[in-house]
Formats: sequence, C-alpha cells, structure tokens
Amino acid sequence: MQELKALPLGRDDFRKIIENDCYYVDKTPLIKKLLQTKSEVSLITRPRRFGKTLAMSMLQNFFEYTEEPAEDLFCNLKIEQEKEICSKYKGQYPVISLSLKSAKQGNFKNAFEMLKQTISHEFRRHEKAVLAYDYEKERIVRLLNAQGDESDYLASLQFLSQILYETYEKKVIILIDEYDVPLENAYFEGFYDDMVMFIRSLFESALKTNPCLEFAVVTGCLRISKESIFTGLNNLHIVSILNNGYAEYFGFTEDEVKKLLAYYGLSERMPDMKEWYDGYQFGNIEIYNPWSVLSFISDLLEDEGTFPKPYWSNTSSNSIIKTLIESADLKTRSEIENLVDGNIIKSAVHEDITYSDIHDSKENLWNFLFFTGYLKKVSESLSDGLVYIGMKIPNEEIRYIYKTKITEWTQERIKRTDLSVFYQAMFTGKTDKFQQELEKQLHESISYFDAKEAFYHGFLLGLLSNVQEYLVESNREAGDGRPDILLKSYDVRKPAVIIEIKHAKMFKDMREKAETALIQIDEKHYARELERDGYENINKYGISFYKKNCYVAKK
Repeated sequence: MQELKALPLGRDDFRKIIENDCYYVDKTPLIKKLLQTKSEVSLITRPRRFGKTLAMSMLQNFFEYTEEPAEDLFCNLKIEQEKEICSKYKGQYPVISLSLKSAKQGNFKNAFEMLKQTISHEFRRHEKAVLAYDYEKERIVRLLNAQGDESDYLASLQFLSQILYETYEKKVIILIDEYDVPLENAYFEGFYDDMVMFIRSLFESALKTNPCLEFAVVTGCLRISKESIFTGLNNLHIVSILNNGYAEYFGFTEDEVKKLLAYYGLSERMPDMKEWYDGYQFGNIEIYNPWSVLSFISDLLEDEGTFPKPYWSNTSSNSIIKTLIESADLKTRSEIENLVDGNIIKSAVHEDITYSDIHDSKENLWNFLFFTGYLKKVSESLSDGLVYIGMKIPNEEIRYIYKTKITEWTQERIKRTDLSVFYQAMFTGKTDKFQQELEKQLHESISYFDAKEAFYHGFLLGLLSNVQEYLVESNREAGDGRPDILLKSYDVRKPAVIIEIKHAKMFKDMREKAETALIQIDEKHYARELERDGYENINKYGISFYKKNCYVAKK
C-alpha cells in the first residue's frame, strides 16, 4: 500500500509542507485571482485559523526572487496550468513578508519591542541587499540589530522597499499577515491609542506613499478603518467574508473536506465533520474550519472511534464572547439564549468597526462575533439604506464555546451573589421562598435549554456550590437509584436535602412534574441511607422547570 501523506496540522510554512510531502489542499488559484484583481493593496479579512498565514507563505514562495535556483514547489499544483502567469511572475519580485501576530504583550513597550524584532528579522532576511546599500549605514545597523528608536521603525518598511527596489530594479511585493493582532491585544491590555498611532504610520509609509510598491496583501480578522489605519488609501481593495471574491481560498470547501476524508479512509465520519466544523458562509460558499477539520482527522487516524472535540476554542482567547456575556442586558441575554437554541438574530452590518467601538452598542458586538467566526450569515436584507443580516451559530463547536463561556460567567456571578436567603429557605422548608429565590436566579442568568434537565441540574449545582459545611452530591447511588442532588452535613442534627429535577414541556405541566419527582424520591428510597446514618430532618424536593420558570414541591 502507498504510504499516506502526513497531515500539515499546525504547519503554516508552505515550503515545509511541500518539501515534507504533506497533504496540501491546493489554494494556488489565489495567485491568479490576485493578479486579475490588479489591486495595489488588498485587505483580506477572515477568522483566526482559517489559512491566512499559509496563504501568505504560499504567495511569498511563488513571487519571491531567489539568486540560487530552487526546487519548484509548485510542480503539480493548479497554478502550474497558468503558463503565462508562471513565466511572468514566478520568482520575479523582491518580497517583504511580515507577520504581526506575535505582538501580544501586556504593555506598549514590550509589544513595540516585539514588533522591532519582527521588522529587524525581515531586514536580516534581506541582509545581502541591505548591507550592500550605500546610504544611511547607521540607520541600517540599528534596524538590523533591533536597536532603533520608534522613529526608525515608523517608515522602516518603506525604507526596506527602497533598498530592494534599487538593488533588484523591480518594485516590491509587501505581505502583512494578522495586521490587527497588535490592535486587539492593545485594546484588551489598555494601550490601544499608542498602538494605533504606530501601525498607522508604519502602514501609511509602506502602502500609501511608497513609489517602490508593486502591490501589497494584508490579512486580519477585521476591517479597521475608522482610526484611519489605512488613511487616504484610495486603492485599497477590501475583501471580507461578505464578499464572493476569494471566498474559496481560505478555509476548506465541502468538496475539499470530502476528498481529505476519502484520502485517509474516513469518509464515514463526514456527518460529524459537517455537524461540528461546517456552517461558515464566505460570500455564497459554504466553508469548513480548516484547523478543526485537520485536528479531527489527526485524532481519527489515532482512534477511528474518537468523538469530535472543540479544537478551535483552544486556539482563541474567546474574549469577545466573554465581553458579550458579561455586559449583556435583559434583551441581549434573551438573544444569546435564542442563538444557543439554534435560532436566528438580526443586526445591521458594519464592516468598519473598531475595537474601541465594542461597548458602544450590542449591534457592534454582534458584528465582532460575525466577522471573527462566532456567527454565520443565513439571510440578508436592505432597510432604510442599511444592510441587515440574519445570523446564527454556525456549528456544534462554536455552540460549545458559547455554553462554556455562559457556564463560566454563571459561576463567577454566583460567587459574587449573596444566596443566604435561598439557602435558608431550602434548609427550613419554606417552599414558596425557595421557589421565588430560584426563579430570581433563573431570570438573571443566561440559559440554554437544549440539554433540558441536564442544564437545570448543572444550574442548581452551581447555585449550591457555595453552601458552607455541606457535602453536595450529584447522581450518587442512594436507595434504589441515583437522586439528582443530595446535600448533607457532617452534623446529622442539621437538615439534609434531596432534590429530584424534572423538565416540563409546557408551563401548565410543572406542578404535575414536580409531584412526580417527589413520588420518585419515595419509591426509590433515596432517603434510606440518610435515615440509617441518623438524619431525622430530611427535606425532599421535587423541582420542575419550564424555560425560566420553576415549581418547587415538598414532601
């Protein structure tokens, strides 16, 4: 049998993928599309981990001039069919390639230092041309050694372009990957304005007033223009996930996923792939999350029976989800609940939002979630000159992220809440007060009801997590079954509590369901061990739930 190619999981260096004979999903037609568009500066926005860095590496390897003949990395790839493009453009240009994704430090000084190192690395990559340049030798030494001050770096890309242009007598291609990572980090760390000013100056000299520029490609998650990052750049071509152009070149199409699974003999797992990692909509094309697809295949090759996992959630900070949940008012909480239940929300779309706009309106937050991959478009309409899109959660992986963040937020909120009245009512058998306080907590929470009893079970456990001097047991054997929740103190003279939970399909069924739960407690003798241990005061509760309503029945 022919040995299978290795998966390129975690690899975003095109040369290494090809040289190591890894499986490569061919995205080289991007080159032709880019040349046909003829834009001097293209800004392509896509969510994290959707292949932007690998695409930029592929572009660099195609266009970049090398003095020594290298192995043809594009042999047998689709772009090789474009003979005229290959003869005219392949290996013909000096290329400046810069990734800003490492600038994620806690203050501007350290983040700027990282950007200095990144820029200096690119100068060293072109060291032969840079050292042969006859002008501004002291400035060149500072840039090579990452020892310049801020003014040295503001126009550093334009300066390197000039050196390369005069050396090779060819205009320069500039590739800037993850341009908004320093801005996102700076926003959450509190030095946003300083970073905006630096990035703006760096880009303005390189992309706006640069006579040595052939064309540039910039990638990121968001289009950020209000702060004038791209000031006066009239030739800027913006391609977001709403546009059809370039749609199939980032992420995997369904056909590409099917071919991947077939190649590794895993075609029967396509339904799991679709449920968990499909659902993104770029332009009019259905797209799968490439990071999660490759991660799942990698696990399947180790164990064909493995279950899907939320791979993408482990590679992203999910700060935007956390911000949305923590700042949610009653209306927003209801919208989040609708989303998690699989429903659609509508919002006006704003492509040129900024990180500083996050808290201005919930509409801005929905836009952030949409453009960063946490929501997908399912409909589009025009009203009063504004474009409105219907959005929903794209797949089970992203739904997991919402649920996880909701659970974390709920637990943090409970820790800050005084629940003494709730606990006292439960231990003293004051059913009406117990029910009132429980409903109050339900109303203030963000809920998801797809798991029904499991959700309410977890919610109650969260509320009871702060009970002092009590052991809280969940689904532990007792009598002839497993009560949902049991509370007991080491002091048998204190009251114990048994809770059985039911979910009602209709509001009017809640009382009946709660009484059914009480009957179950007795029929299955859940109190037997407690009585045997000497507990005399045992509160038995049957609790039924319907959405954010509850009914508490007591034996």
